Amino acid sequence: MAEEIEWWEYEEAGEWADALAGDIAFIIESAIDARGGAVIALAGGKTPAPVYEKLAATKLDWKRVTIVPTDDRLVPLGDPLSNVTGLGKVFIPKGARVVPLVSEKADDYKAAGRAADARLADHHFPLDLVLLGMGTDGHTASIFPGPDFDEALNGPQERRALGVMPDPLPPEAPVARVTLSSAAIANAKSLMIAITGAEKRKVLETAIKQGASGNYPIGRVLAETELPVDVHWLE
Repeated sequence: MAEEIEWWEYEEAGEWADALAGDIAFIIESAIDARGGAVIALAGGKTPAPVYEKLAATKLDWKRVTIVPTDDRLVPLGDPLSNVTGLGKVFIPKGARVVPLVSEKADDYKAAGRAADARLADHHFPLDLVLLGMGTDGHTASIFPGPDFDEALNGPQERRALGVMPDPLPPEAPVARVTLSSAAIANAKSLMIAITGAEKRKVLETAIKQGASGNYPIGRVLAETELPVDVHWLE
């Protein structure tokens, strides 16, 4: 389990976004200073969008920054459900490299996962940062209950990404996914969680308490890391 989980609480959305963007920028700068580049994984979806707008406005050497989504849906680039499309719109104009896990709709989600894993092998690991979100069901990245749940959590340590089929499929995005593996997340150099609302806080607290013995995906992932974890929670 994470050696320390520190909660940062915010009442104002602007303050929350500013703090997260500042912390991410610091990690990027530190990685660039240490080895000339930074490779980070960012959550998709609408919740962190204000954070990314603030981050993109930060003066950084963006050409030395590589960004991958923590997960993505098996949809073509440009589709509204595509996480990498959203990240690309924000960060490619700044000069960052945004690497897709998924570039097209695919019928074979397992093959799509293997292709993503091979693509990530060309980039520096462990990741300098993983920023996770979380659903009210406790899923994180696209580690959902379903036929691939155990593989996502307990697959080979060297596996960076895999294809998964949530069961049941989320109604807002009823498609297969590609996700970073639990090992890729847990072995990152820095790990942050960004959540909003009282319901998600309650779920996350329960997941942390249950740890490896629970059914919440995020609790299982955090049970695998030895990192301190910063949770940025907006009331």
